[in-house]
Amino acid sequence: MPTPDDKARENIDRLLTQAGWTVRNQSDANILAYRGVAIRDFALKQGHGFADYLFYVDGRAAGVIDAKKEGVTLTGVDTQSETQQKSIFDPQSLAEGGELPPKSR
Repeated sequence: MPTPDDKARENIDRLLTQAGWTVRNQSDANILAYRGVAIRDFALKQGHGFADYLFYVDGRAAGVIDAKKEGVTLTGVDTQSETQQKSIFDPQSLAEGGELPPKSR
């Protein structure tokens, strides 16, 4: 049975796809294959956890989103997003062909 987080992720994935983003897992993402790629559950630098979504446009890191439950205010989220942005696991160091480095958990 899907958890509330699973349901939220499915909804976010659907909305991003409708908006023109290609949504992928980190393990199968190729940021050069599409103009806009949203990578879900992106591993940050050691000790910094995961970003719910990392966005790439034209092969370059463009933004980070940390999903919140409906009704949660955005107070303090800007600080969390900024920390995550600084903790991205080498978003520009890619294997040949635009593939991301393997995710380590």
